Amino acid sequence: MSSARPAIRTFQPPEPAIVRATDLGGADVIKQGNLYLITDPFGDIHPDSRGLGLYAGETRILSCSVLRIDGFRPTVLRGDSGDGFRGTIQLTNPEQRRDPGDKIAAGRSLERQTLAITRHRLLGEGLFERLIIANFTEHAVNLSIELTFGADAADIFEVRGYHRPERGQYGPIAMDEERIAFGYLGLDRVLRRTYVAFPAAEVAPASDGILGGSVAVRWQREVQPGAETGIEWQVWQVDEEGAGPALAAVDAFPDPPAISEADAEASYAAWAQGSAVVRSDNQLFDRLIDRGLNDLRLLRNDGPDPGEHYIAAGVPWFATLFGRDSLLTAFETMAIRPGIAVDTLQVLAAHQATTDDPTRDAEPGKIPHELRTGEMARTGELPFSAYYGSVDATPLWLVLLGETHDWTGDDALVDRLWPNALAALEWIDRYGDLDGDGFVEYKRRATRGLINQGWKDSADAVRDRHGETMEPPIALAEVQGYVFDAKRRMARLARRRGDVALADRLEADAELLRQRFEAAFWVPDLGAYAMALDRHKRQADALTSNQGQALWSGIVDPARARAVVDRLTGPGLHSGWGIRTYAAGQPGYNPLSYHVGSIWPHDNALILAGLKRYGFDAEANALAGQLFEVAQHFPDFRMPELFCGFDRGLVSVPVPYPVACSPQAWSAAAPLLIVRAMLGLRARADEGVLELVRPHLPTWLGKLTITNLRVGHASVDLLVHRWRGATSAEVLRKDGDLEVTIRV
Repeated sequence: MSSARPAIRTFQPPEPAIVRATDLGGADVIKQGNLYLITDPFGDIHPDSRGLGLYAGETRILSCSVLRIDGFRPTVLRGDSGDGFRGTIQLTNPEQRRDPGDKIAAGRSLERQTLAITRHRLLGEGLFERLIIANFTEHAVNLSIELTFGADAADIFEVRGYHRPERGQYGPIAMDEERIAFGYLGLDRVLRRTYVAFPAAEVAPASDGILGGSVAVRWQREVQPGAETGIEWQVWQVDEEGAGPALAAVDAFPDPPAISEADAEASYAAWAQGSAVVRSDNQLFDRLIDRGLNDLRLLRNDGPDPGEHYIAAGVPWFATLFGRDSLLTAFETMAIRPGIAVDTLQVLAAHQATTDDPTRDAEPGKIPHELRTGEMARTGELPFSAYYGSVDATPLWLVLLGETHDWTGDDALVDRLWPNALAALEWIDRYGDLDGDGFVEYKRRATRGLINQGWKDSADAVRDRHGETMEPPIALAEVQGYVFDAKRRMARLARRRGDVALADRLEADAELLRQRFEAAFWVPDLGAYAMALDRHKRQADALTSNQGQALWSGIVDPARARAVVDRLTGPGLHSGWGIRTYAAGQPGYNPLSYHVGSIWPHDNALILAGLKRYGFDAEANALAGQLFEVAQHFPDFRMPELFCGFDRGLVSVPVPYPVACSPQAWSAAAPLLIVRAMLGLRARADEGVLELVRPHLPTWLGKLTITNLRVGHASVDLLVHRWRGATSAEVLRKDGDLEVTIRV
């Protein structure tokens, strides 16, 4: 790029409305840290982009990036974003006839598929993209290459569809032959500038009405036969806190940041070395496992405070810290990568509520639902800067603390977090039980908070058998299971710490809760558990998947487990592709809904773990097989957040949900929990014990190995194989003091 700087020109763009997201089908995703890029399969970001864009945290810093060659859109051949932080899209040209008589003239017209067009993208401290065009004709071609850039600085909630009565100020767009600068001064007094750097070109405003304005950059290149040409560009953002009341024009451009591919590769290699390795005799299953682990690395964010790390819930809508999502993801990945759980426990403990704040649904001891950092959260337009409207994150934090100790034996971690654990237990008893009936309930206090505060948090998610929605306070079935499990786990830790009185009390509390649950939630004529109780203790007795997660927690009476399993695997809840959130045939059922008929991979993985817990190994393996088939129908074997609940007898492939996050953390982690459930892995690191309880491989897996499985300070390599219907296991390697036992 030239060292002599040309004069900077500016223009003030118009401000039409933001085009909001409607569909993310076929999107291509790469991510590094808190920066992520979502494009269409061609690598483009269109102004009507359905949520596509380059995002820094919760701000879209690039809302338009469109490539045209000779005015045509290239034809996509294949995309690859398997590395997470980088991707390659291979394209070619359509046929181009420019002669008015439609005659092919060398150098003037171009037959189709004679150019190889490659877009390489890399994320680091910004976006680096390289375009390479190779000419495979027998004559020179003159190409006009055009890129159109725009930046709307939209908050992620705006992109999702939230209406803002007022916005900040867009400044003039600055540009010269090698740089563009877009500026937006938010209502939070943060000046957000997006910069684009490229080789010398013809640069001019584009008249396409994009919010914040757009700029067209053009190059003319002659490419000889067998030769290639290339163009590189970078995009990055600079934020300035506490900006003044007016947005000044740019008078100088900064240099672009260095983006190191080697650093990103090293971080991914370190991540892989810290995980156990799962391999089988089914290559497609191995792809599913590897995809899940790679997506979890892709979703790893830097925390709100220095040194913090966590797994973001999902791209694009939930690329931030979510209590429930992060906790369940960490639980699912525990056997393969326990470090995720340690990070999750610590970052959530650091943001545990210490005050009673109705505007954020916060009470002392409560674990946050979500932490947002975008403009709308910072200005208070939304209550989510630190929002606590989640009834289940607090008991799930306790469950994860107990599970983490089971696998790591880390007494020092428990010691550090014990004050947080006591505060969480206090929240359950003092604030969680709103009416003193022994159940943990929710009722929003924040006027703009969530109406429903379990994992099915749509406003229409909690219903009775007539399809009527229920009035809060609402006690969810699965939440009572979480609390039951949490108290039993905390009793074990309290006893280990020498607090016998607390341990005894928690064990008694858990048993009393189990008895109350059986009396209040069982629906005799359905042979199932209600999904919830409402304010009048009336059962929300629609047939739902909630009771499957109650199996996972262990609160279900073993005498009733068979009836629950029959309901879960019956035609109403079971679609053939997995278990629906809400049974077909009931009033309100909709296979296209978010929570009232759809299928969620993480929900199914937890249910599968519950089936295994109660001894229903065949049913667990059948469900594992169906979820494995589902993954094969989605691009790159990537499990989506959810998919539609259509019956397998009606559709030959699972139907995508239009705006599902993909990748999504607890879906990416679901296959790891399935492996653990199939093998029946249970750890007691403080006793130096690893158990395999009724290991049972399905018919589509002949053998499976886990290398570098860590329990406390020890590690082990296991081989599990199936022969003539029976599954056996053996230890291939063991390092450290560890007893491995198999219970059949």
